[in-house]
Amino acid sequence: MQRKVDFYYFSPTGGTKKAGEIFSREISENVNFIDLAKEKEFPQTDGELAVLAAPVFGGRIPAFVAEKLKKIDGAGKKAVTFAVYGVRAYEDALAELNDAAAARGFQVIASAAAVAQHSIVPSVGAGRPDEKDAAEIQEFARKVLDKLAQGPDAAFEVPGNRPYKQWGGMPAAPISLPSCNQCKKCADACPTEAIAVKENEVETDAEKCILCMACTAVCPEHARILPPPLKEKLEEKLGAFKDVRRANEFYL
Repeated sequence: MQRKVDFYYFSPTGGTKKAGEIFSREISENVNFIDLAKEKEFPQTDGELAVLAAPVFGGRIPAFVAEKLKKIDGAGKKAVTFAVYGVRAYEDALAELNDAAAARGFQVIASAAAVAQHSIVPSVGAGRPDEKDAAEIQEFARKVLDKLAQGPDAAFEVPGNRPYKQWGGMPAAPISLPSCNQCKKCADACPTEAIAVKENEVETDAEKCILCMACTAVCPEHARILPPPLKEKLEEKLGAFKDVRRANEFYL
């Protein structure tokens, strides 16, 4: 076991955190949780190992995460990366995450592409990571511990293209229903500060919104939703993956 692990994560709807936490708690009893959505400064820590976990948006890591990672000093530290995706594909995300970590000085010794429930179409990958996923992630953690104990780290590669695929997000944002009581929890949860509550009205800047769905996940009234035409379009597009059980992939 490691003495202490620093767990950096961006997890708007919880799936990424869940996958990374399963791994981190198998590696160490002392886990330092660092939420990239909330923290603005990242002072040096004494963790022996860093775990960097990000969701996959359109086959890439969110630009928000890439910018946050630029503020972390990983010089001299080993790291394990997690790209967590909603069944369809992770494409260049894991390669991009590893490149971003290496650029900050981290030595990436292992990586995982883990599956979680889709943040926009929850019937895709419903309930994942589940017990079977947890067992696989825990076994991966034990293999990482073995690698750490063996000495010089063997090189490994992850799938992905360079340059990364082009993806500029979707020009849309969640909306608030009349049942909204302006509690401001959506605004507090928004990582890009795209939501403002003004004069009993919720305004969302679609240019800032990254469609992470954090605002919909925290709404106590379930009054924060995708525009129905967009929701129908995405459900139709991703419906083919509803009964697909994509395997987790591990690299070390």
